[in-house]
Order: sequence, then structure tokens, then C-alpha cells
Amino acid sequence: PETLGENALLEKQKRGIRMPTLGVDVVVVDEGRVLLTKRADFAVWCLLGGGVDAGETVAHAAIREAHEETGIQIELIQLVGIYSRPRWRRGGDHDILFLARPVSGVLTPAVGEVVAVDYFDPDNLPEPLLAWHRQRITDALGGVSGIVCLQDTPWPFPEDISFQGLLRLRSMLGVSKQKLLLRHFAKYDQSGDRVEVRGK
Repeated sequence: PETLGENALLEKQKRGIRMPTLGVDVVVVDEGRVLLTKRADFAVWCLLGGGVDAGETVAHAAIREAHEETGIQIELIQLVGIYSRPRWRRGGDHDILFLARPVSGVLTPAVGEVVAVDYFDPDNLPEPLLAWHRQRITDALGGVSGIVCLQDTPWPFPEDISFQGLLRLRSMLGVSKQKLLLRHFAKYDQSGDRVEVRGK
């Protein structure tokens, strides 16, 4: 069955069918404060997280990403829910959100990926913050469990644009990477968002 699934995936890729991505996000809380990282590429604050690698579970991916980005070890406390952005680049993006606590280690930003990492009071989160992460933080801190949520953040660039293409676009527009991101993603129209499964 695994071989059949792999063959089906390869066939879809050959035919140019876009496949959604699967990622994890983690809300790490210590003494009521939320741990955030500032990305090196676009200089915006966001939750810890990233893609799920082949051969690993989503829980392992969350723990690995947290350690890689911040240098600390975490313990997952609760599955908050699944947040889907079906109109995101190349077939959509689906993120599994966990609530966690730190257990050991010293905060150390990942070289080349993270420029700053720190804890923040949830009522005084830093700016700029990825717009769709604010709701995820609110849900995690509010004790939400088992939610399935549509966050309708459409990809505003050509579907097949590469990261280098984004940098060329930034250069043509004469704006910083941060301004390019904020122009399109700092705020989004939440009228299309909806809770598909309420959870607890």
C-alpha cells in the first residue's frame, strides 16, 4: 500500500497536480508568556514551526522545529487543532497547532533562519506579526482543543514563483523583504475564515 501511495503521488507530480503542504506550529508558553521567533528572511515575528519531514510524525516535527529554531527542548501539552489555507501557494497549506511548554535548553536563534527569539506577554505581542498566527495564539491560550479552522489567506503572487523570483520582485518594487511581505500578508480579510469543527 505504501508503494501504491508513493506511485500515485509521483504520478500527480508528473502531471503538474499541486499537492498541499503539511506543517506544524507550536505555541510555547512559559509563565504566561508566548515564545516567538523573528524570521531572518522577512523580518517578521511568528510562531515556531515548519514542514513535516518524510518519515516523521507531526509531534516529532513540532519538537524538532522548536529545537532547531530556538535551541530549547519542549514538551507538547495539547493538540489545539488544524488550520487550513487551501488557497495558499501550490495546492494549499495545512498546519497542525500544538500547545507546549519549555523543559530545557537556552534560547539560541537558528543561524540563517531566525534573527531573534523571545517570550512575550500575549496582550503585548510584537509587530510585525504574521496575521494568521494571532488567532492561533488566541485559540491555544484559550484552551481550545480539536478545532478545525479555515484561514482564507490566498497566495497573492504567481503560483509558480520561486523564492528567488520573490526577491527579484522586491528589487523591482524597491522595497525591503519585510515590506513586501507586509504589503500582502500583514493583514488579511478574515471574512472568509470559518471554524469547520468547533472542538472543545
